[in-house]
Amino acid sequence: MTLVSFLSSLSKPLVMALSNSSWRLPQPSFFLVGVPGLEESQHWIALPLGVLYFLALVGNVTILFIIWTDSSLHQPMYLFLTMLAAVDLVLASSTAPKALAVLLVQAHEIGYIVCLTQMFFIHAFSSMESGVLVAMALDRYVAICHPLHHSTILHPRVIRHIGMAVLVRGLLLLIPLPILLQNLSFCQSTIICHAYCEHMAVVKLACSQTTVNQAYGLAVALLVVGLDVLAIGISYALILQAVLKVQGGEARLKAFSTCGSHVCVILVFYIPGMFSFLTHRFGHHVPHHIHVLLATLYLLVPPALNPLVYGVKTRQIRQRVLKVFYIK
Repeated sequence: MTLVSFLSSLSKPLVMALSNSSWRLPQPSFFLVGVPGLEESQHWIALPLGVLYFLALVGNVTILFIIWTDSSLHQPMYLFLTMLAAVDLVLASSTAPKALAVLLVQAHEIGYIVCLTQMFFIHAFSSMESGVLVAMALDRYVAICHPLHHSTILHPRVIRHIGMAVLVRGLLLLIPLPILLQNLSFCQSTIICHAYCEHMAVVKLACSQTTVNQAYGLAVALLVVGLDVLAIGISYALILQAVLKVQGGEARLKAFSTCGSHVCVILVFYIPGMFSFLTHRFGHHVPHHIHVLLATLYLLVPPALNPLVYGVKTRQIRQRVLKVFYIK
């Protein structure tokens, strides 16, 4: 009894120390909740998400196939559209499969490395999508404001350089996120109140100091979104100025319709993304299920809408789509 009492007296402080201290898990598994507060109806939430993912897959694969196989479409606008479709495929496929697995079959567990990999792909390709939207706005500006010099300003080599710049920026700016996360210590709580591994949702689980992680995430978001939105805003302001000078109501209406639909898709991408970003830091009174739903939708709605807005509304692509699916 004395030995048992002695061992018990030693074990109690050890258990208390482990439960109260920030013990380090080298590679913990995380538990993705899905949509907090709506656990009973998550299978219904999965239905529209699955439809959006299906539309994103079919639409973007179709766009890539048509532009790749038709040499007459190897022009600046369509090459940028190819970049956007490729980025959208990766972005949607990085988010939807695991989110649907969580919502439909309760596959809540996700490994440490898998979580960091998913987080990197989601944030890196979100940055790339933003960069491609800037490139497409630049292309529209040159096409409308300098139509005679469009092919000389945006010749294939320049387009390749723009594509590489967008890719390298996304990779270089976002690689530090998982690297910095590996330096954090995680306590017993590894429950992520989200449908996927979002950077700040993971950072909030850490027991150690997260100032560097939060500061770097904030700096990258402000740099990417701030500069890209500014560039897109200037491009479309100059386009609007040029369109207002166009003689003829029909041509002006067509230009307004095209640019208006583009701006709507751009807003659908940026506004929910910034809402999610700011909610993590300042929106403590925003219902968590609203935050998670918007943060998930903003990664799936643009990839589903982009092929329709940028592709089907473009006459050349629409004709090719009808030709591909036309059965004699």
